[in-house]
Amino acid sequence: MNFRSLLLNGSYEPMKILTWQKAIVLWIQEKVEVLEFHSHYIRSPREKFQLPSVLRLKTFVRPKRKSYVRFCRENVYLRDEYTCQYCGEIFSPKSLTLDHVVPASKKGEKSWTNVVTACRECNQKKANRTPTQAKMPLLNEPRMPHWLPFADYEFKHGQIPDNWLQYLNMELSF
Repeated sequence: MNFRSLLLNGSYEPMKILTWQKAIVLWIQEKVEVLEFHSHYIRSPREKFQLPSVLRLKTFVRPKRKSYVRFCRENVYLRDEYTCQYCGEIFSPKSLTLDHVVPASKKGEKSWTNVVTACRECNQKKANRTPTQAKMPLLNEPRMPHWLPFADYEFKHGQIPDNWLQYLNMELSF
């Protein structure tokens, strides 16, 4: 079962995507109110619960703002949208690698501006060369992102549950 729940702050701003298990726990703990439900249910020995789709915290939580995005494998994959930056194909995380644009052996650093997502085949083909030397141009220049999209790549355009859209596209009229 891969049902997710959208968690909103007390002010209705989207905060994060939760597993259905975490959503049920918050609901039972009475920390949230459920605004929308999935059409599926789970059962305990005594009760039946409809799976929450959209939850709102009962209190406002000040979001933690970072001035940077942490450099790690998953965040590079998210920045590059799970797309090999050489051949342009989309892969699952298990089929991807990180590639140093300027190889580490040639003093290329491990940073946002020197690391890209690559499939195994392209990474091996490029080997210990720069993209120019390997005649494999990059699709996008690697840059440090200032934010990342939802950390759940399966929610590409058109796959977001319909009942989330009004909360994700909300425009405040102050």
